[in-house]
Amino acid sequence: MAVRRIAIIGMGLIGGSLGLAFKAARGGKIEITGIDTNELSLIRARQRGAADSVTADSKAGAAEADMVILCTPVLQAAALVKEIAPYLKPGTILTDTCSTKSYLIKEIAAVLPAGVSYVPGHPMAGREKSGIEAADSTLFCDKWYILIPPANSDAAAIEAVRRVVGWTGARITEMEAGRHDRCTALISHVPHIGAAALVNLLSYAEDKDSSIKLAGGGFRDTTRIASSNADMWADVCMTNAGPIADSLDKFSQIIGEVASAIRRGDRACVHGFFAAAQERRDELLQLEQAVTEQPLSNGR
Repeated sequence: MAVRRIAIIGMGLIGGSLGLAFKAARGGKIEITGIDTNELSLIRARQRGAADSVTADSKAGAAEADMVILCTPVLQAAALVKEIAPYLKPGTILTDTCSTKSYLIKEIAAVLPAGVSYVPGHPMAGREKSGIEAADSTLFCDKWYILIPPANSDAAAIEAVRRVVGWTGARITEMEAGRHDRCTALISHVPHIGAAALVNLLSYAEDKDSSIKLAGGGFRDTTRIASSNADMWADVCMTNAGPIADSLDKFSQIIGEVASAIRRGDRACVHGFFAAAQERRDELLQLEQAVTEQPLSNGR
């Protein structure tokens, strides 16, 4: 399937970065329509070169697209598909960048018109800041970009999305929806909740002002992702509730166990807690390095 006209709905960090990456890779060979309800975002997307044309009308903006990419919080994405579905031309490929998949696949399947293919996607890339000003053409380079095609997905549509995503320099892989949601709950969703909890913990401090004054690089680094978009993360929690809650329960258990060990003065147990974490993290860093050293095979 030839993809020349792309509509990106949501010209924030992810949508803007996709637009910049696509134009950097393909230039005038593709035409990008940026769609957003925020007029300033549209103006900056055009000024920065993330879109060739912009509009606040998602129905008109998506009507002539060969591929429509949803880059909004997941609950907004589900509602948007219901609005634009009747206006999509036969042969259109719909994809998204949302962080949860089982919920969205079910919602979109219920309203997807005949002749329109849906290939869910999720880039494992981001920043603590949101908005078009934070967009970067290299955001996805060498990062995992997961495709989660349902069992009945059209093979040509999957290949088209794979090819377009390849323009960003991402590392592309495929995964089943349930497995994706469990994995992202553990490695992405719970860490964001944990960072937010640490920041909110300051509200309970007896010496809050002094604690804030003394907070150094370690606290800032650990809580960096707590600056992420609240709408997006609220939607993530509502649409991946089971896996997130299960991981939070295990996380709470681990914290409870180390708290008990500290209270009873069990240094060996506390030492084991830190030593095991250090060993596991070193293993993860070695594995990550080995993966990034492998050559890309996505057609960059």
